Amino acid sequence: MKAQISITPELSLRVMRPFEAGTLHSLVGRNREHLREWLPWVDEARSLLDARHFLERSYIGFLRGAGFNFGIRLDGALIGLLGYHGFDHANRVTSMGYWLGSEFCGRGIMRKCAAHGIQYAFTERNMNRLSIRCAVENVRSKRIPESLGMVMEGTQREAEWLYDRFVDLDTYSILASEWDSSILDRL
Repeated sequence: MKAQISITPELSLRVMRPFEAGTLHSLVGRNREHLREWLPWVDEARSLLDARHFLERSYIGFLRGAGFNFGIRLDGALIGLLGYHGFDHANRVTSMGYWLGSEFCGRGIMRKCAAHGIQYAFTERNMNRLSIRCAVENVRSKRIPESLGMVMEGTQREAEWLYDRFVDLDTYSILASEWDSSILDRL
């Protein structure tokens, strides 16, 4: 399986490895408040050891054909993650999540990365269906699947605990037969 995807000369996805724990820990630390708005794991990701354990599990997932994370790199620097929550090989389905450091939002970076992430799931991992779940109020995140032709299937009520409250999640999906890979050339 590919461990790196070049998107543009400056932008790429590369499988995260445990030795990058310090870089990830630093990025999360600088963006803690930004990430905490919509991601329920931020308070539990406090130490360098937490980051290392996360990346160990992720890299083992990559090697075993299970869930893992790509680091999003701009000019070689880590600016966010795009990850697969797992691969159900029997049913050929997966789900994907993503985040960027605050200073990189609103520049079209995640749209490009998500498109390449969808392509990877269909071509490299032989998936038939990919889904993305976003909090109903997270308008910026929802623009990604909407702009890539994904179908909004519905809203899961109170589907995620976000620190002090439940939030509803909109679920988007796309099938391999619906995916127009020519979008990669238009990004």
